[in-house]
Amino acid sequence: MLHLLTAAVVGTALVAAVVGMSMPVRLPADDPLGGVLRFGIAITVFALSQLARLRFRAAAGVINITWAEAALIICLHLVPPGWLPAAALIGVTLAWTVLSMVDDGRATWDVVRIAGTQTAAVALAVSVATALGQPWLAAPTPALVLAVTAGAVTHLLASTWLGGVMLALRHGMPIGRPLLAALRGKVLMFVGNVVAGVLVVALIEIDPRWLLLLPAPLWLLQQTYRQRLRDDRERRTWRLFAEATAALNQLDERGVAAAGVTGALALFEAETVDVEVTRGDGRWRRYRGDPGGQVVDREIGPPGNGDPRPEELVRDLSVGESRVGRLRVRFPGTGPPSDRERDVFAAFADALAAALDDAATHRELRLVTARSSYEAVHDSLTGLANRAAMLSRGDQALRQLAHGQPVALLLLDVDQFKEVNDTLGHAAGDQLLRLTASRLDTLTRSGDLLARLGGDEFALLLTSVPVVADRAAPMAYALRQARDIAERLAAPAEVAGVRMCIEVSVGVVVAAAGTADLTELLRRADVAMYQAKASGGSVAAYDSARDAASTDQLALLAELREALQVDDQLVLVLQPAVDLTTGAPTGVEALIRWRHPRRGLLGPADFIRPIENSDQLGAFTRYVLDKALAVAAGWAREGLDIPISVNLSARSLLDHRLPGEIAEALRRHQVPADRLVLEITETVVMSELEVIDQVLLALRSMGVQLAVDDFGTGFSSLAFLTRITVDELKVDRSFVLQMGDSREAAAIVRYTVGMAHELGLRVVAEGVETAAQRSALAELGCTSAQGYHFYKPIPADKISAVLNALSRETPNNVRSLRADDAS
Repeated sequence: MLHLLTAAVVGTALVAAVVGMSMPVRLPADDPLGGVLRFGIAITVFALSQLARLRFRAAAGVINITWAEAALIICLHLVPPGWLPAAALIGVTLAWTVLSMVDDGRATWDVVRIAGTQTAAVALAVSVATALGQPWLAAPTPALVLAVTAGAVTHLLASTWLGGVMLALRHGMPIGRPLLAALRGKVLMFVGNVVAGVLVVALIEIDPRWLLLLPAPLWLLQQTYRQRLRDDRERRTWRLFAEATAALNQLDERGVAAAGVTGALALFEAETVDVEVTRGDGRWRRYRGDPGGQVVDREIGPPGNGDPRPEELVRDLSVGESRVGRLRVRFPGTGPPSDRERDVFAAFADALAAALDDAATHRELRLVTARSSYEAVHDSLTGLANRAAMLSRGDQALRQLAHGQPVALLLLDVDQFKEVNDTLGHAAGDQLLRLTASRLDTLTRSGDLLARLGGDEFALLLTSVPVVADRAAPMAYALRQARDIAERLAAPAEVAGVRMCIEVSVGVVVAAAGTADLTELLRRADVAMYQAKASGGSVAAYDSARDAASTDQLALLAELREALQVDDQLVLVLQPAVDLTTGAPTGVEALIRWRHPRRGLLGPADFIRPIENSDQLGAFTRYVLDKALAVAAGWAREGLDIPISVNLSARSLLDHRLPGEIAEALRRHQVPADRLVLEITETVVMSELEVIDQVLLALRSMGVQLAVDDFGTGFSSLAFLTRITVDELKVDRSFVLQMGDSREAAAIVRYTVGMAHELGLRVVAEGVETAAQRSALAELGCTSAQGYHFYKPIPADKISAVLNALSRETPNNVRSLRADDAS
């Protein structure tokens, strides 16, 4: 489009020049100059008017202010009007060729474009002036002054409009911006042009010698124009600078960068502006704008450090030692930036750098605030709502429901989660929790609320429980949902390279909206969840009748902490095992009792299971071992060489620190390692976890003896004996009680005794209560037994006397001591 318009203007100028020169002209007979000289003068005047230019940068281009209107008025008086387009074409072309060679470095096409524009404007101005009067060789009159002034105005408007259109087309911007910029710069000088042109014509008519006085005033006028233009540009620059820097007061990166682009475009009248911003993660983003007014941005790679082109200014944007980006301003190719523009550019770049740094700081603050707000109500591991959010959102949801609307709360606890943590590591435990959360999230319906309460506990609030007449229906619905969730969670999955099933215990509570807050529902669901664990099932409904007992169990764990700090509540009782042939003691099993200040004497069945499922198991185990080894140390001082047995929970053997703790306790009490027998249960025997085998091997290497309790009740016991060497097998009491009536039970006892003899192991029969059982065991080859037929558990302060008495017994005086004998 630009080239077409330029070609049209140049074509019009050539046509006007040719047509004007071909028009017949009658010179005065007494003309002292002649036609050739007059034409030469016109060429010279037009050339000089272009050479004596003032220029300034505006609207992505350089605008030139010349004496063209003064030259037009003078030539209208001196030269036939038809010759002026040709004279302007030649004069302007010559002048801009010289300027291009000396200063501007313009391309030939630009010179042709300028010459064509000026020639077309001159042709149009001549047409207007001659239509209103005949100024050639005529003395200036008011009418002729008005005519040539109209021609000068026509030239101003035509040249300005053509130049503005071409500049707008070149840079793809609306015409108004370059047009207004050109008119604003030319109006002041235009008035002087008209005055100077009319004055020259008047002096020629009066006496041409007066023209010799004009160079000095015209030079002063030129300097006045230059200074006025410079002052105007200076005021405008600092006004734009203030506006541009004020616009940088944004809180986001895009706002600052866009303001920087538009501000630099206006401030420097630039061709293009790039604001390149770097971020903390090393990524760069470029914001680019041109005089069209549109700012586009895109991701870019790190910019290079090459030298800028002559028409560019480039500056890194830094605040202190921190680099925040880079500013690049490309000026029009018609002129490089001036020193003044470089100074303004540096000041603006520093302001932009500070604004971008502030925006980056605000962005970080927003991210931190958003993250803090998110973390305040979300679980960091799974992304689910946390306990605080569950309580607040849950209560809000309950308030929004109609009074009496049934709701259900499901509390889920991952079974054996601590074992996964202890055996596979905490990273595997985290993976298991994320997998559980993901599966639960897919099972959650719209309107329900899912949260991770902490540890391995999740809660799901069901707010869309169907409303039916049957009062039992809501609980039935909630239980179905709970069982369905438990089944879907149990689908096999791979965690840390191990394929496993996610088994959960679910407590279910149903209530009507408005009758309980979420804190109370969580408490009831917690009671139900522990009921599910105690019953061995995966799902249990809240039973208010069992609530007091469950609550009392929770209180029991809190009271255990106090019991472990004193020495008169948790006490040992000891039950000897005797040789069925000699009656001599073969060992003593340490059992624990709790003299509870509120509930009286508690047996292991009352508190062992809650302890095994709590985080107090380690402290409890260390307490019992310490008590037992203290008793064994007393026996050693009395000369009794009898081992003491202590039961170990399966979870205790998941702790790598256990062998070291036992070694330290043996050293502290000065008890030989072989005096300690650790009884491990069938649960441990059936396990094939590597950590348990490592702990047991470490204990064996210390010299501690191992006994398998409840031997024969599982099918993995024999396989376990091939992995870990043990010292003793304890026949489960269920076989002892049934062997008189059951050939199968008797066969198991006989087989166990025979296998133990073959392997060189001791055998102890548990739960012997009658003389008949004792005799039957002796006939089957069992050499040692314990039970109420011999002794009930004996307090620690009385066991020494019993052991000393048993040690003095001879084979001929073997007798069965009843329970009342031992008390």
